[in-house]
Amino acid sequence: MVVETSAAPRGRTSVRRAPAARGTAAAPRTAAAPARSARSTRTAAGRASALRPAVWLPTLVAVVLVGVGWQVVAAGNPYVLPDLRDVGTALVGDPLLFLQNAWTTLQIALLGLAYGFVAAFVLAVLVSESALLRRAIMPLASVLNVTPVVALAPGLVVAFGFGMTPKVIVTAIITFFPVLANVSTGLRSVPMPVLDVFRTLRASRLEVLTRLRVPSAMPYTLAALRVTLPLSVVGAVVAEFVAAGSSSGLGTLIKTSAANSQLPQMYAAVTCLALLGVLMLGVIAVLERRLLFWHESQQRPRS
Repeated sequence: MVVETSAAPRGRTSVRRAPAARGTAAAPRTAAAPARSARSTRTAAGRASALRPAVWLPTLVAVVLVGVGWQVVAAGNPYVLPDLRDVGTALVGDPLLFLQNAWTTLQIALLGLAYGFVAAFVLAVLVSESALLRRAIMPLASVLNVTPVVALAPGLVVAFGFGMTPKVIVTAIITFFPVLANVSTGLRSVPMPVLDVFRTLRASRLEVLTRLRVPSAMPYTLAALRVTLPLSVVGAVVAEFVAAGSSSGLGTLIKTSAANSQLPQMYAAVTCLALLGVLMLGVIAVLERRLLFWHESQQRPRS
């Protein structure tokens, strides 16, 4: 720091900070500016990349081709596929009908996924900690996975009635095994050198689980959610098909529309289901960017 000393008019001494000293003190405050600038530059580059025709044009062309093919088939076979304009008219003509039924289906899907996910995650922790439990439980879980859930639905209706409970159970069973398989694999796939470090430091099993195994299994957990979130919607619709007595839900709407030969309304409900699936995939993509920013899968350049 450069200091200039000068005599004051009345015999006092004054100390004045040189301009260079002010610049030195402000340096730490400005050190974060390049990092923020680089982050904003990457964000702007990502947005610019998403707006490039090479990114969105293939999807647009594919959608247009599918639409043209649909219209060609609908023109020759109106009892197989309705005109897209009729589907759009059914969709916008009574949006409240589709919103209410979509909300019912979404509730069943999320509740079933929540129960199935929690049960599978707890069981995955247990089987990852005990080889005896793994040998006892995993074969039974595999048998449950290959058993057609549709065959269990009538029994669930007899046991729990015509309410939401049997549908939630069916959805939970459908989403259970992918979470169990992925999370148990992730919990056991920790890097051995890091595990040796934890053992050298005499870490307890709980510390190894919470500070090493669970964070290491995060990519596997999100991969399981990427599969099971759309699958939960499928499970909810299947449950609405097989669990008679329900008066709402997109599955019920599809079933009644098909029975009454209302194809535009049926395909409008199918469109709502597809939008629900896309919305869930978008939520998972955001979670992966937020939670797996450190993982190499999120750092690879995207084509």
